[in-house]
Amino acid sequence: MGTETSTADHLRAALDGPWRDVREQARRQLVDERLFGDPYLDYRAARARVLDQMQLVTEFGYAEKGFSIEHGGTGDPGGAVTGLEMLAYADLSLWVKSGVQWGLFGGAVENLGTDRHADIVKRLLSLDLLGCFAMTESGHGSDVANLETTATYDPDAGEFVVHSPTVSARKDYIGGAAEHARMAAVFAQLVTGGESKGVHCFLVPIRDEEGNDLPGVQTSDCGLKGGLDGVDNGRIVFDRVRIPRENLLNRYADVAPDGTYSSEIENPSRRFFTTLGTLVRGRVSVGGAAAAGAKVALSIALRYGDKRRQFSDPDDGGETLLLDYRSHQRRLLPHVARAFALSFAQNDLVRRMHLVQTGQDLDPGAQRALEKRAAGFKVAQTRHATRAIQECRESCGGAGYLTENRLVTLKADTDVFTTFEGDNVVLTQLVAKELLTAYSDEVRDLDALGWVRFAATMARDVVRQTSGVRQLIQRLRDRSDEGVDDGDLSRRSVQLQLFADREDYLTRTAAHRLRARAEETGPFEAFNNAQDHILAAGEAHIDRLVLEAFIEGIADIEDPDARALADTVCDLFVYWTIEQNQAWYIMHRFMSVERAKAVRRGVNELVDRLRPESKTLVAALGVPEAMLNAAMLDDASVHQGA
Repeated sequence: MGTETSTADHLRAALDGPWRDVREQARRQLVDERLFGDPYLDYRAARARVLDQMQLVTEFGYAEKGFSIEHGGTGDPGGAVTGLEMLAYADLSLWVKSGVQWGLFGGAVENLGTDRHADIVKRLLSLDLLGCFAMTESGHGSDVANLETTATYDPDAGEFVVHSPTVSARKDYIGGAAEHARMAAVFAQLVTGGESKGVHCFLVPIRDEEGNDLPGVQTSDCGLKGGLDGVDNGRIVFDRVRIPRENLLNRYADVAPDGTYSSEIENPSRRFFTTLGTLVRGRVSVGGAAAAGAKVALSIALRYGDKRRQFSDPDDGGETLLLDYRSHQRRLLPHVARAFALSFAQNDLVRRMHLVQTGQDLDPGAQRALEKRAAGFKVAQTRHATRAIQECRESCGGAGYLTENRLVTLKADTDVFTTFEGDNVVLTQLVAKELLTAYSDEVRDLDALGWVRFAATMARDVVRQTSGVRQLIQRLRDRSDEGVDDGDLSRRSVQLQLFADREDYLTRTAAHRLRARAEETGPFEAFNNAQDHILAAGEAHIDRLVLEAFIEGIADIEDPDARALADTVCDLFVYWTIEQNQAWYIMHRFMSVERAKAVRRGVNELVDRLRPESKTLVAALGVPEAMLNAAMLDDASVHQGA
């Protein structure tokens, strides 16, 4: 085995993370043409194909990992997320459809239900029962607390009556609702004794075995979308549909036969957030799948750039490889660096999720920290996918626009990832809110009014670097050679300090801006006025977390060549991120103009240094060869002068 292959293997193992065995098994299992998407199918045939593919996936054991042993699973949520994420390499429609069945619908039953719902779990695992996750409504997407669908308890019949009271209460964009789902996990306002108890989840049958709508249920098809043709998104309207009392998923609240409501969580808002928090696995999965799609695109584009020639080289008379042009290196290699960074971030996130969901991390703050991190990384990964895949498409010219070469399909299929499982702007705001409230329990559930009032009455700045950040910076300084100027951008401690300084400054000044504005105007106006600032603080925090994960990931690489290459890739991630924000650094005097120029030169030097390693980087990304369309790389498509 050559040095290049060995280095790539070590890097791939590092990027694969704690569940690398699951990833390697998946690479072998997924090299099956029956699992690949077919862009020539119409949407109905594509849906049927994906349903058939799911039957194949049931043989791999990925889904079982996400469920408890008591319910027929194997109790390995980290392995479930990792295994199902690998489906994104083959076909994102297959990933979404599987995620709806086993992640969202199955996750709701597993995490919000109790023993009385165990049979449902076993049936959905085997695909004996196909389900959907009916949360979003036409009038409410991100604002889940104000969903309009109602589930009113009738004590005389011992049933809930599920109803869509308004046009905007229609469940919308629901994966599986158009054709295949027989049951829906419906989020609705629970009403008993004439009093609303907030949003809860109910199991509502919607179709019979022949696929016909059940009485009181009206489903319809969302029709063609911008991508994901194999997913049957639909709409559901309920007209006083009756379901048994036991169909309430009652882990956190229950209704007795006489209509008495009970819950161990007395605070309604906290109960609501606890309910949603148990479903964090979906958000973790969306980010990972988006990043996986970007890896496929980057692997294709790098390989193409390493074979396609354009314009003559005056030095040798031949034509120049695309990837030998500085502009092409700058187009692709920084996105590769970000792909590496996000891989380490995802590994750390899945590990944290696994510890929380298996009860190994009982820290009361762990669940909340997990939710914030999952929100932030989902934003980072889905935006990365959107930008990187578009750059890959353009970098491959006309070949990139052919459907058979996957890039346009990847672009279309990942586009909506910035929206579902949380709109990226809303999620960034959520991350920033957590920063501004300094993890204070008494302000966690405040609305915009309460948030601004809190900011206006703070006795001190609530934001501060955590002890963990300070300790990491100090450890990095201790590792550095003595005598190096503290301003040397090549030092990891300096890089992390720059990221932390941006986050700290933006968060503090956002809090000050809220406080000052609240003294002059109303709470909503104060919040609305500072929203751009709040979002910038959230983005800076996400960047810092990603860099920390990258640094920690590199520290675990034992092979010196692989670690050295990963260090160079990390440098590129840092320099490129700073370059993208250099106007801010200059405006706020964290960086001189000369230092900013050094950053630009640094990016150029780093892409030049990484150019010879492009094949190693592609191999490290770990996309199976069969999923990188070889037709795009044959002699005809890259012929000189073509």
